[in-house]
Amino acid sequence: MPDKLNTIFTDIKAQHDCVLGSRAFHDINAWRNHEEDEDIMRAKFAVDRDRILYSGAYRRYHGKTQVFSFTNLIDEEMTNRNLHIAYVSQIARTIGKYLGMNTELIEAIALGHDLGHCPFGHDGEKALSECCEANGIGHFHHNIESLHIVDYISRKGKGLNLTFQVRDGIISHDGEVHNAKLKPETAKTEADIDAFIAAKKAGNNVQWMPATLEGCVVRITDTIAYIGQDIEDAIRFNILNRTELPKEQVAYLGNTNSQIIETLIKSVIVNSYDQDWIAFDSETSEHLLELKRFNYKHIYTDENVKQSNAIIYRTMHIMYDKYMHDIKEGNKSSKVFKHFLDHKRPEYLERFSPPEWVRDFIATMTDRYYNEEIKDYMLPWRG
Repeated sequence: MPDKLNTIFTDIKAQHDCVLGSRAFHDINAWRNHEEDEDIMRAKFAVDRDRILYSGAYRRYHGKTQVFSFTNLIDEEMTNRNLHIAYVSQIARTIGKYLGMNTELIEAIALGHDLGHCPFGHDGEKALSECCEANGIGHFHHNIESLHIVDYISRKGKGLNLTFQVRDGIISHDGEVHNAKLKPETAKTEADIDAFIAAKKAGNNVQWMPATLEGCVVRITDTIAYIGQDIEDAIRFNILNRTELPKEQVAYLGNTNSQIIETLIKSVIVNSYDQDWIAFDSETSEHLLELKRFNYKHIYTDENVKQSNAIIYRTMHIMYDKYMHDIKEGNKSSKVFKHFLDHKRPEYLERFSPPEWVRDFIATMTDRYYNEEIKDYMLPWRG
């Protein structure tokens, strides 16, 4: 049976490679920091995709905020991090198919790119970053934490041993930065990733591109997936009325999430086909930038959103300090031991410091788990 499977796999892989465009990244050129035997049925990027898909960090996506904190407790149709990941993966694979890219590489990057998001999305990220800075371990960035999770936290600290190309795509996504054109930095090395992490933790603004066109596809898709969906969620949450949307952008991009996605996908495909970059046309890019500004003003900084953010900032500092105290006192009944440190290999514990342990513990929490920890600490039940 193994010989027959190997023959089938070789034939299928050859067919797959034949349909890839001239600029696609081929599986045969991928590498891992720790080389391992080839899988008899899956290409390297398919192995990476499955390792991410079956990881504990991936399962926790479902319990993490996308934009609107606490709303999933009362409305389960509001977008959570898991839905966002599914949208990014689907849209990116669609674009990748039309451009002749390696869709297995695209899917692996897409599924893993937000693993490092802590509870309550970007607001939780900012609050956790303040705690990290105060404890001397530098700024917190979810894309850096995403790579940290697949490298050092997953499998009890052993890591997933993903290919360089998937790991680079994960750390190189940045939907907050507006780029009309993304051109890969194909000569990147592990040392470049280390330098990028050090610079970002130090608070520096670093220009950074993925190493592959597939990574560029995921990065540009991140924006495509959230820009219209955030509007739909804001309308559902009664923060916005559809009539309030900017008329010029609506006329060009569309009035609904599906129309906006279709417009943006078509722009990327037309302007990136047979090119060594991934790009919008200039007009679409300008309208998208204006829509981002509208969302920031009318959604992300809305008073209702800010009220929940205040709770997040106050409690994040309280819980970070609590876990640091528990570690210092050796309080083995604390969840930081029972649900995290007691399940980590010596390599993880020896490589990182207590403030980094606390950062990683909080970053891996779901919103519900975080809420329960807050209630347990501030409103302890006594039988």
